[in-house]
Amino acid sequence: MSEFVRAVEASRVPPGQMLTVEVAGDSVLLANVDGKYYGMGAMCSHEQWDLSEGMLEDTSVTCAGHGTVWDLKTGKGAFDEPLDDEPLYDVKEEGGFLYVRKR
Repeated sequence: MSEFVRAVEASRVPPGQMLTVEVAGDSVLLANVDGKYYGMGAMCSHEQWDLSEGMLEDTSVTCAGHGTVWDLKTGKGAFDEPLDDEPLYDVKEEGGFLYVRKR
């Protein structure tokens, strides 16, 4: 997706919360960190857990499955074995909706 695609109403992702949405065939994790939105692949590449079930702390998401810590800014996961990076998405708010575009 090279253009921004409407994903969800912004009110569904309040500050400090995360939500997984399907956009153009991709599972996208949307996170609101103090009013700034981040977008990243939603399924942990370790065991395919939905990252929205985990814990958000600043710009880190801890997977509920096995504790992998993902960085919303880089898509990199910290775990005891190498993992593929999660894809990143640009997120913008417009007219009460969030729009995403794959980087």
